Amino acid sequence: MLMFKFLQGKFSHDIGIDLGTCNTLVYIKGKGIVVKESSVVAINVKSKQILAIGDNANRMVGRTPSHIIAIKPLVDGVVSDFEVTEQMLKYFIDKVHKKTPVLSPRPRVVIGIPYGVTEVERRAVEEAATSAGARQVFLIEEPMAAAIGARLPVQEAAGNMIVDIGGGTTEVAVMSLGGIVASRSLRIAGNEMTEDIVTYARDHFNLLLGERTAEKIKALVGSAVPLKEKKKIKMRGRDLVTGLPKEIVVTDEQIRAALSRSVVKIVDAIKTTIEETPPELLADIMEKGIVLAGGGALLKGLDKLITKETGTKVYIADDPLTCVARGTGIVLEDIDNLKDVLLPPEYQQISQ
Repeated sequence: MLMFKFLQGKFSHDIGIDLGTCNTLVYIKGKGIVVKESSVVAINVKSKQILAIGDNANRMVGRTPSHIIAIKPLVDGVVSDFEVTEQMLKYFIDKVHKKTPVLSPRPRVVIGIPYGVTEVERRAVEEAATSAGARQVFLIEEPMAAAIGARLPVQEAAGNMIVDIGGGTTEVAVMSLGGIVASRSLRIAGNEMTEDIVTYARDHFNLLLGERTAEKIKALVGSAVPLKEKKKIKMRGRDLVTGLPKEIVVTDEQIRAALSRSVVKIVDAIKTTIEETPPELLADIMEKGIVLAGGGALLKGLDKLITKETGTKVYIADDPLTCVARGTGIVLEDIDNLKDVLLPPEYQQISQ
């Protein structure tokens, strides 16, 4: 039995997964992040056959005939289609595990999930990963994983604050002694900001924008505060009145106005979380600052806006897009010492 456990640890490529609404990142123990692909699956509706997963499927978004749909099986970081999520997880697990020996054991998997999800939603992720080929499944809350990935000392008796703005959710959390003390989880994040631009184009210019076009505009000229140099960008889509192609030029100021709907709600969530934080921990946060992670952290000037609104220093984590994935990997590398940061019921169950 001891020999079997030794071989499991020796040859199993344990993996950490940031199962995001927009992107899935996979970390292999001892190797780092080896996969970063879109959380998209293309399906033939007629035959129910899965045609593509990941980046290949993402290239089909908005370009498929009627019998092919490209879907995101996770909505706001939560499993919305169990079978498709299972197939997507199987694809990613197989992709990183295929080079191991034929008789190698199945991997242990650490998966980041949004804070505050229901027991049913947690179980859906766990069962999908098990069905996809995981030997054991550990779940960790995304703000905790992001904080660990950003190298915050979450196990110390001191306050650490992280704001993880992903594709589907924004997680705001204050941590101390390996646990979350105060938090907010919003279903408003990068996707909602993209939708804000689509809505703005429709309401102000009768222009129907594609999701990928709006995403590109957000990345190029989107900002939370006025920019030093004013920017302009062409916005191309379909005129809702004539049905013909239409192009207009918009400024960074107009895009900032569009994004403000979501940005204001994120800032309010941060302020509310600060209000609920015990004074001693708040003193630590004022000294160390707030850390931003996730793709939304890259919105120009967001750190400056949060600093202005909260009166607290704000730092953007190194490579914010990979913080959750790196956090799951760090837990994998030292799971005995970091087991307390995992969700307790799942850890106790799999350890029996």
